[in-house]
Amino acid sequence: MLKNLVLSKSIKLTLNVRYFHSSTKLKSGGASPISYPSLEIENAGELQKMNLFQSINNAMDIALKSDPKACVFGEDVGFGGVFRATVDLRDKYGAHRVFNTPLCEQGIAGFAIGMAAQGATPIAEIQFADYIFPAFDQIVNEAAKYRYRSGGQFNCGSLTFRTPYGAVGHGGHYHSQSPESYFGHTPGLKVVVPSTPIEAKGLLLASIRDQNPVIFFEPKLMYRSAVEEVPIGDYEIPLGKARVVKEGSDITIVGWGSQMRVLLQAVHMAEEKLGISCELIDLRTIQPWDVETVCNSVKKTGRLLISHEAPKTGGWAAEISSTVQERCFLSLEAPIQRVCGYDTPFPLIFEKFYVPDHLKNFEAIKKTIQY
Repeated sequence: MLKNLVLSKSIKLTLNVRYFHSSTKLKSGGASPISYPSLEIENAGELQKMNLFQSINNAMDIALKSDPKACVFGEDVGFGGVFRATVDLRDKYGAHRVFNTPLCEQGIAGFAIGMAAQGATPIAEIQFADYIFPAFDQIVNEAAKYRYRSGGQFNCGSLTFRTPYGAVGHGGHYHSQSPESYFGHTPGLKVVVPSTPIEAKGLLLASIRDQNPVIFFEPKLMYRSAVEEVPIGDYEIPLGKARVVKEGSDITIVGWGSQMRVLLQAVHMAEEKLGISCELIDLRTIQPWDVETVCNSVKKTGRLLISHEAPKTGGWAAEISSTVQERCFLSLEAPIQRVCGYDTPFPLIFEKFYVPDHLKNFEAIKKTIQY
C-alpha cells in the first residue's frame, strides 16, 4: 500500500514537472491582447520590469530579509519550484529557511500550522491548488479555528499558503481548478487572489504580515504573460479592499485573478459595439470581500455581472449576488448575471468551451443592458 502511495505521488511529480516545461511556452493562453491597467503605488521609488511570478519571488525575498522568523517551504521549492517562483531564495537565505518537503500536502499544512503557533512566519507552497484538498482538514479545521477554540490564548495567524490556480489551456481536471469558494466559506481564513505583478507583490506581503491565516491563490496563466514595472521596495496593498479598475455608469462588472483580463476585453468590446459605460471592479480579496465598494457601484449603475472560472453552483459569484440582492434591490434595473464555469469537472480538450471567455461575458453584458 505504501509502495502504491509513493508511486502515485511520483507520477504526480513527473506530471507537474512536465507541466511546468510546457507552461513556460504560454503567451496569453488565447486571452486578450489588451493590457491590464497598472496600479499606481505612491512613493514607488525605483521600478523594475517583472512578470507575475518574479514579483511574487520579490515579495518573498523581502519577507525573508525583513523577518528572520519567516520560512518558505513546499514541494520542490528548494530548486525554485515548478513555476520558478522561489528561484534563488535557498541560495540567498539557506536551506534552513527555504527547503523542500515530502510530497504530502496534509503534512505541509500541519507543519506550517505548528510553526505559526510557535511564533514563526511560515510561507507554505501547495504546488497546485488542485492538490490542496488533502490539506483541507488541517486548513479549515485547525488553522481557521486555532484562535477561536482557545479563546484567543493561542493562534497561528502568521501563516500563508501560496498556491497556483486556474486554467492555462492544457491543464485538465487536475491542474486547472479554482477552489477559492471552498475556503471563502470558512470563518477564520482570508482568501486573496491577485491579478497583476504589482498587485501580487503588495497583496502577498500584506498576506504574510496579516495576523490571520491566508490562502493566496496565484493565477498561473499570468505567471509569465503579465508584465509590469514593479516597485522594488517594500509595500503592501490592504486586504479586503477591492480596486475600481475602470469607472462607468451603465453596468458594474466584478471579477478577480486572471479573469480580470478577460473582463477588460469584454468591457472594451461592449463599449465599442454597444456604446455603454462599464465599471470594472477587481475584488482582490474573496474573504473578506469589499461589500461596500461593490454595492456603491451597483447603486450607481443599476446592473451587475460577476464572472469567475470556478463552477457556477456555489461559486463566490453566488455570495456576491445574494448580498447585492439584499442591499441594492431597489436600485437594480435587471437581473444579476453570473458568467462562470460549468458544473462539470474541468475538461481538457473542451476547455475553450468551458471557460467564461470575453465573448460569453460580452453576451451577458448585452443581455443585461437590453433587459
